[in-house]
Amino acid sequence: MEPKRERLETPRAAGLAGIVFALLLASAIVLMRVAIPASEAAADDVGPINPGTKWAVSAALELVPFAGLFFLWFMGALRAQVGEAEDKFVATVFLGSGFVFVAAMFGAAAAAGTVLDEDAPSDFGRQFAYVLLTTYAMRMAAVFIFATSTIGFRLGVFPRPLALLGYAAGLVLLFAGPAVPWCELVFPAWSLLVGVYILRVGLRAGRHPAEAV
Repeated sequence: MEPKRERLETPRAAGLAGIVFALLLASAIVLMRVAIPASEAAADDVGPINPGTKWAVSAALELVPFAGLFFLWFMGALRAQVGEAEDKFVATVFLGSGFVFVAAMFGAAAAAGTVLDEDAPSDFGRQFAYVLLTTYAMRMAAVFIFATSTIGFRLGVFPRPLALLGYAAGLVLLFAGPAVPWCELVFPAWSLLVGVYILRVGLRAGRHPAEAV
């Protein structure tokens, strides 16, 4: 039987990592949205990126790697708590979608960084960053939400309303993401909600490890 302290530390790690990841990713998305126009029409109206907003792009690019690290920690802590009870098929989807999301997020950040080139700001990089983020990264995030909600609901970790909310958030990211501006904030909002819930559960003493993700 696991020591009580160990049973509580993993949920706390997962909850804290989910919360920090949500705050970092949301901050990076907001900074990037404000500083860089999403469409070609907006880019033509604005022209090269405003020197006054370059700090926002630089700040967002600094936040993204840390968001990725905390997301991996979030994944690892969740999977460690599930342990032998995990379904191998769903767990594979969980891990695969999470890794692809991080890779796509890093790629989008690298592409967005091309707008900081004062001599030749890249409209291609601007568009590529948004396509990679909204079309690919967020759809992988949707798959990750589906897998996490399925695992949590099957094991009785997530209450039914939280699982259903996860499925709804995944559907929004899967089908409405590229067409709806700011829709990508759904993922950090869901991560924040799950992180807070897991942290509260993890702080309760005397629960079985399978009941405290």
